[in-house]
Amino acid sequence: DNFNSKYWQKLDNERKYPDEFVKALTESGYLACLIPEKYGGSGLPLEAASVILEEIHRSGGNGAACHAQMYIMGALLRHGSEKQKKKYLPNISTGKLRLQAFGVTEPDAGTDTLSIKTKAELIQSQYVINGQKVWTSRAEYSDLMLLLARTSNDKKLKRTEGLSLFLIDMQKAKSRGMTIKPIKTMINHASTEIYFDNLKIPKESLVGEEGKGFK
Repeated sequence: DNFNSKYWQKLDNERKYPDEFVKALTESGYLACLIPEKYGGSGLPLEAASVILEEIHRSGGNGAACHAQMYIMGALLRHGSEKQKKKYLPNISTGKLRLQAFGVTEPDAGTDTLSIKTKAELIQSQYVINGQKVWTSRAEYSDLMLLLARTSNDKKLKRTEGLSLFLIDMQKAKSRGMTIKPIKTMINHASTEIYFDNLKIPKESLVGEEGKGFK
C-alpha cells in the first residue's frame, strides 16, 4: 500500500527517483537475490529474479526503477575478478552501493551497439575514456556504472571484438571528467546523457578480458 498508484503518479509528476521504494526492496533482500550468499546475497537463480520483478509490476509497482541492478549483475558475477566481487558485492547487497547504470547507447549508434565510438585507451596503469552515452537511466542515483567502450579500432577484428566492459565508480568520476545531464522524457525513467572528457580510471576497472566486452 505504501507504493500504490498515487505514489508513482506523484513521483512522475515531480520527476523524482523512488528512493523509498528502492530502499524497501534493498532492505528486504530482493535486489540482492542474484548475489551469492558468501557476498551477502540470496544466491537465487535468474528465474527467481524474474518472479520478483513480475510480482512488483503485478502489484502496481515499477520495477524499472531498479531492475538494472539485476540484469547488470550477471556481467560482474560471471566475468568480474574475485577482487572486484569482494570489493563491491557485499556493499551492493546491503544497499551501501547502487549498481543501477548501464552505459551502452550512443547518439550515433542507437541500437547498433557494435557501432559505438566511446573510447577507452590504456595509458600506463590507467584507462582514459572519451566519448558520450545517451539514454543512460538512473545515472544520477547510482554509485556504480557498467560502461561499454571501444578499446581497439583494428579493422582486422570482428565487429563483436574490440569492445571492453568497465565498472566505474561514478562518485569519483563526477569530479574527474564525467558529466551527467538529465533528459526529460514522457515517462520518468531518470534518463540522462553522459559525457566523458579524459576520464581516468584504474586498470583494475576492466571487467573480464579486454576486447571481449560485447560477449
